[in-house]
Formats: sequence, structure tokens, C-alpha cells
Amino acid sequence: MRNPNREVALLAVTRRVRPSGPLWNPAADVYRCAEGWIVKVDLAGVSIDDLEIQLGQSSLRIGGCRRDTFYKEGFSYHQMEITYSRFEKTIQFPCRIEEGSLAHDYHDGFLIVNLRCK
Repeated sequence: MRNPNREVALLAVTRRVRPSGPLWNPAADVYRCAEGWIVKVDLAGVSIDDLEIQLGQSSLRIGGCRRDTFYKEGFSYHQMEITYSRFEKTIQFPCRIEEGSLAHDYHDGFLIVNLRCK
């Protein structure tokens, strides 16, 4: 079993890289609070090892990949509705966030990101 508190990669955005191929765009809720912002992203089935978080001047980018780990040799599908692919979610904020602090938690398929603004 993987450690749920394992760190995800936190990268500073120095240039915009465009990924190749179609992307899945997960749903997100964004909340304003006294300390800054809380972002909740629906990432059911995504391994913590497959997540990247990048801070820009006024944007947060969450990317990675959801893989089909249930599929086994000899299986053939009857119905497939879940998207398995690379994903990217970019959230724009009305203020600068790159100098704030970031904490995150990944629990029950939701990534919760806390951005504390200076």
C-alpha cells in the first residue's frame, strides 16, 4: 500500500509547456478563505505518484495521469465510460499566488490544495 501522505512534485512555472494529445479536464471547486484559497479537485483513481502541482504568478496547474490498473490480460471490455489518460487542470486567480505557501492532502479521490497568500 502506498503512503497517502507522500509528497507530490511541486514545480515552479518558468515557461508554458503544451502537452501532446487529448487531455482529461477534472472538475474542481475553488473557495476563498481568510488565509487565501482552497482548491478541491476530483481525481478519483489517480495515484499520488502521478500528480504534479505547478504555481504560476496567478495560476495553479495540476497535471498527471489516471491509469487503468484493473485491466488484466484476457479481459475484453463490454462498456468503458471512465477516462484514462493524461489530465490537466489550470485555475486562474484574481491575484498573485506564486509567493504564497502551498499545502495539500489527497484523500478519498480528492486533492485538496491550500494556498496561503502573503
